[in-house]
Amino acid sequence: MTHTTQELSSKSEVLIEKENKFGAHNYHPLPVVLEKGEGVYVWDVDGKKYFDFLSAYSAVNQGHCHPKIVGAMMEQAQRLTLTSRAFYNDQLGVYEEYITNYFGFDKVLPMNTGAEAVETALKLCRKWAYEVKGISENQAQIIVCENNFHGRTTTIISFSNDEGARKSFGPFTEGFIKIPYDDTEALENVLKSSKNIAGFLVEPIQGEAGVYVPSEGYLAKAKALCEAHNVLFIADEVQTGIARTGRLLAVHHENVQPDILILGKAISGGVYPVSAVLANNGIMNVIKPGQHGSTFGGNPIAAAVAIAALEVVREENLSENAEKLGIILRKGLNEIAERNPLIELVRGKGLLNAIVINSGEDSDLAWDICLRFRDYGLLAKPTHGNKIRFAPPLVITEAQIQECLVIIEKALNDFK
Repeated sequence: MTHTTQELSSKSEVLIEKENKFGAHNYHPLPVVLEKGEGVYVWDVDGKKYFDFLSAYSAVNQGHCHPKIVGAMMEQAQRLTLTSRAFYNDQLGVYEEYITNYFGFDKVLPMNTGAEAVETALKLCRKWAYEVKGISENQAQIIVCENNFHGRTTTIISFSNDEGARKSFGPFTEGFIKIPYDDTEALENVLKSSKNIAGFLVEPIQGEAGVYVPSEGYLAKAKALCEAHNVLFIADEVQTGIARTGRLLAVHHENVQPDILILGKAISGGVYPVSAVLANNGIMNVIKPGQHGSTFGGNPIAAAVAIAALEVVREENLSENAEKLGIILRKGLNEIAERNPLIELVRGKGLLNAIVINSGEDSDLAWDICLRFRDYGLLAKPTHGNKIRFAPPLVITEAQIQECLVIIEKALNDFK
């Protein structure tokens, strides 16, 4: 190996040490301190420019600091920021009409973060099960998939396989049945075995697990099975939604309309915490005043920002761009893999992609490779040890993709 990893500046070291000293150690960030972002680029505190190939876990699909989205936030912030839901505000109803029409649902329940939205969907599904489907109180079960990632609240980690997220946080919430992902036979067997199944919660692509794309037809078959058994199909599109995979929603690749849709991250373009749960009246109307809520959910800034962010997706054809450039990126990565055995596998859809590094999950090699990407001006992060996600903002161009492929190959060649 002929190159050494870049040294951190004293300014970066001071800021990193502040986080280490005064912040909880619940993250392990790549050692780079960012202070500015625009489009597909971010800059560190020393002025070095990088391609962002993580997009804040797909929250920044529209690019960093998109002027239309930031403008909507600033304009609204100067007029009215928060009323709580104790009163009406002049933005929420407009946003609710816009987003329900945009995704084809009767109603939306607005929240702030992805995990909150997942919790909301779980509560909604259970309440529907008791009051509409007729399952006996406290008997409802929700099917989930192994190696899922839906957040880190106590209820959500109750059905996680990630022992790092689970250990020493019990006792856990009951009422969940885990089955293998991408296995409709396992889903059908559970649906047939019990009348107490309320819903099936699934990621259309498992992002945190390393961008695991299921077999073609899996989602459509799973939705059909849920319909046949009067079970709600709940799609967690927090990471895969809002044009990331080459369609507005990842389930649209198989023409599936979920019974409950969970959105977050890019619904605000990354400038404000906004999440949403969408469903039709037959499901959403089980929620009555006082049964669920959030002080900040549906606040005027969130409403204005989300409308602007969703408008950008349509105006700039981001789904189409993700579809086209994702094919180009995967082709380039597969060509690199033919020349460099370090890449064991390339997978993805649209601009949600990953490479699997030819090392064990416990190896530090993927981390070291990401440090080298950083040295050469591209930021990515490993997940599950030996997998590296590549998810740039959807405003990226073909020329920029080609530039990034050169960086990726150069860095990987250092580890041959």
